[in-house]
Amino acid sequence: MKGYERMEFSKELYEAKKAAITAGKKVMEIYRTEFKVNYKEDESPVTKADLLANDIIITHLMRAFPQYAFLSEESADDNKRLKNDLCFIIDPIDGTKEFVNKTGEFTINIALAYQQEIVVGVIYAPVLDELYYAERGKGVYKVKEREYTKLEVSSRTSHLRVAESRSHKTEAVKKLYEENKDKIEKYYEVGSTLKGCFLASGNIEAFYKFGLGTKEWDIAAMDLVISEAGGIFLDMNHKKFKYNKKDIYNKYGYYALNKRENRFEFSHLLK
Repeated sequence: MKGYERMEFSKELYEAKKAAITAGKKVMEIYRTEFKVNYKEDESPVTKADLLANDIIITHLMRAFPQYAFLSEESADDNKRLKNDLCFIIDPIDGTKEFVNKTGEFTINIALAYQQEIVVGVIYAPVLDELYYAERGKGVYKVKEREYTKLEVSSRTSHLRVAESRSHKTEAVKKLYEENKDKIEKYYEVGSTLKGCFLASGNIEAFYKFGLGTKEWDIAAMDLVISEAGGIFLDMNHKKFKYNKKDIYNKYGYYALNKRENRFEFSHLLK
């Protein structure tokens, strides 16, 4: 990225945090009720909470930054964004299945890409009332009950704690963890980008996602949260992600680690 070291994104971070929390409070009003669940063409669930959160976030950020581009799960894509160096990438509710099943493990994700790299990342977990946020080069923080904590990944290189998606399990991850069970102390099932927050907080050391199942908005904020905590977030070809691309699918899956030496060998599991 050219020049981001000399750029400040504190205003963007402030407004993204504000938008995420505002949306989260409204979403909780729906979460506590009996709500209708609809399904998209890809059979993924969507509720009025997804759409309400999307409207709140985009309205808020467009008012603050009318010149920026937007890419959101719940809005029609506009390829004009490709000509803009600055693009907000939004997942109004990441983990809609968790929202529907009322596990509490869903998040609101807002990221800002500058020249295809993430410079601001915000993840808000409404049920937990936990806010995770990062600005490129300035670390990552967690706020809970007005207490601010700077986060850092764990230093473990043995007795590893690993995680997998609660609602999107795969045979590849199951096999990978089985093959490395002698290195694993504990296994967790965790919904949405909370896995990334837990890794950044030092509570787990690794998680893996194989295949085409995610898009840019699923990972953008989490990428920066993990990286700013000193962790590693790469695709299955061991490359960093680029954002605000024409093709928004993450074609090669991804993995997240506290330390490079903890990576499990997975090339034989790639299809």
